[in-house]
Amino acid sequence: MKKFTPIFWLQRPIPWSLLFSLASVLVACSPGNIPIGPTTLNSRYTEEQPSLSGNGRFLAFISNRNGNQQLLVYDLETQSFVSTPGLNRPNTIAESPSLSYTGRYITYITSDQGRPVVALYDRAIQQSQILTPIYRGWVRNPGISPDGRYIVFETASRGQWDIEVLDRGPNMELDIPNGATVAPPPDLP
Repeated sequence: MKKFTPIFWLQRPIPWSLLFSLASVLVACSPGNIPIGPTTLNSRYTEEQPSLSGNGRFLAFISNRNGNQQLLVYDLETQSFVSTPGLNRPNTIAESPSLSYTGRYITYITSDQGRPVVALYDRAIQQSQILTPIYRGWVRNPGISPDGRYIVFETASRGQWDIEVLDRGPNMELDIPNGATVAPPPDLP
């Protein structure tokens, strides 16, 4: 019968300071310290692709809590989720959110008949609309100007990734703080 020989470092007593250090690390990393309730920012599920509104109050991100991928909006001031009816459609994927200054407008990538499209959600009227229904190529990485008038995104319609700028027009309702003045937009070529 072979005699068991313990590993050398186990033969020596472990110093108490090391034990306390290890215990504090384990307690600090325990899941109990991460807020996981239904109204908390982080959950036990993947939370990714964060976007902050220009005023720093709202955070949009993609989460797979509730068993499916969805775009969520979180109010950092009240520390609660914002209701966004009509934003997340069943059996679709939302990606790459971008917020205007006060978070009124949200652009994102979603799918329409199996291909990615750029969509815009207006929190004031609680409706979503597809902005790129006629693009033949793929689209990705949308962004919105602080006032909500301009949408930028990448498109592969020419066989390479190019940048497109979509002007929603001078008659759209701008996302500006109450009482703020807006300079006239620059003339685009």
